[in-house]
Amino acid sequence: MADQKDILKNLKTSSLDRRFSIAKASFLAGTRWATSSASSFFASDEEKERKRKKILTEQANYLVSEIGKLKGSIVKIGQMMALYGEHFLPREVTDALNTLNNQTIAVDWAAIEPHLLQQLGVKADDLEIDQHPIGTASLAQVHKAVLKSTGQQLVLKIQYPGVADAIDSDMNLFKQMLRLTHLLPQTREFDQWFEEVREMMHREVDYALEAQTTLRFANYLKDDERYVVPQIIEQYCTDQVLCMSYESGLPVNSPTVLSLSQTRRNKIGEASLEIAIKELFVWGEMQTDPNFGNYLVRVSATEHEIDKIVLLDFGAIRQFDQELLTLAHNLIHAGYLHRLEDMVQAMKGYPFFDQIPADIKPDMAKVFLLATEPFSSSSNNSDIPEGVITQEDQYDWKKSQLHQRVMQRASKSMASRYFSVPPKEFMFISRKFIGAYTFMTVISAQTNIRNSLKF
Repeated sequence: MADQKDILKNLKTSSLDRRFSIAKASFLAGTRWATSSASSFFASDEEKERKRKKILTEQANYLVSEIGKLKGSIVKIGQMMALYGEHFLPREVTDALNTLNNQTIAVDWAAIEPHLLQQLGVKADDLEIDQHPIGTASLAQVHKAVLKSTGQQLVLKIQYPGVADAIDSDMNLFKQMLRLTHLLPQTREFDQWFEEVREMMHREVDYALEAQTTLRFANYLKDDERYVVPQIIEQYCTDQVLCMSYESGLPVNSPTVLSLSQTRRNKIGEASLEIAIKELFVWGEMQTDPNFGNYLVRVSATEHEIDKIVLLDFGAIRQFDQELLTLAHNLIHAGYLHRLEDMVQAMKGYPFFDQIPADIKPDMAKVFLLATEPFSSSSNNSDIPEGVITQEDQYDWKKSQLHQRVMQRASKSMASRYFSVPPKEFMFISRKFIGAYTFMTVISAQTNIRNSLKF
């Protein structure tokens, strides 16, 4: 723990410290940008582009290292921008921001304990709390605990002190940093998206909302033994502490999960896809963070018992309006039928698609047909690559290489420029399915998703 304490001593906790740190980093990066631009004045266009990308990468890496020292909401903002900012930010910037996901340094117990005692008061005496966290993140860390009176195992998700209050100022700092270092696109769409991230951040730190959402999803899934939702222990919840039952499980990509039989992995995959479909078409609200850390697999003791998916995090749940749900339903239905004309028709009535030229829509529809390939079948889709459909009429996710094929098709599509800044709701749904598709690929699942649809 010595290295952790050394690093944590340098963390900036006051708003003044944070503003000064970002201002200093932005100034140094901006100076470096100006120097580089001046040195490239007489260079060829090719050399200018090479230098531009080089300095952009250096700028982004430098600023990410400074952000990482601050912890708290500004790190989470960076993580969100990495996840959803590909439509707004240069690749060099999102690549650098993605490294923030690896910054999981824990805050020392000496700093956490006073905050926890202030939140729980005398109730803290009911608990025996492990001082070493079992999970860390940018906004909170998770400690295991035992209820002394019953021996029940619990977890406490403890929000870092001052995180909620710092969101708006950190958002403004982040935006200022991007602008001063020439990493920020000056567009109305980016400003709108940035405000959406701000709203997402406030939802992330609203533990009362997360508790309500957890209870709601537990009710949705109460009769389906394939899923485990933690129980909320309201007595030990506060606005900055979320107390839940401890639920054991293994990471999705653990050797134990990956070594399960094909049949068992298929069933886990089916459960993963089915909940995504229910979120979108039945409940109208979706977990929009596809991070694998939000899921565990509880492996059963025998082949004859059910392997379960443990759903851990309900802080990134988002509701969708009926207009968007109808659009998504129609797009997937068109993919199910695998008919180009139906896919073009499915896009009608939604403002984003209505403003696209009619002669571009068929090209866009072909991208959607490819993206919905798993919803089709070999009987109605002759374009499915050989070997992707098994003898049991199941879709082999690993063999399909679907994500790469969709990206290649989209980049070559005449409609690619219309995808540059799609509606933010569309980003959430596409990210959700990219996450689900990746889940299936990682565990090498073979499934028939058509069995989960009722068209």
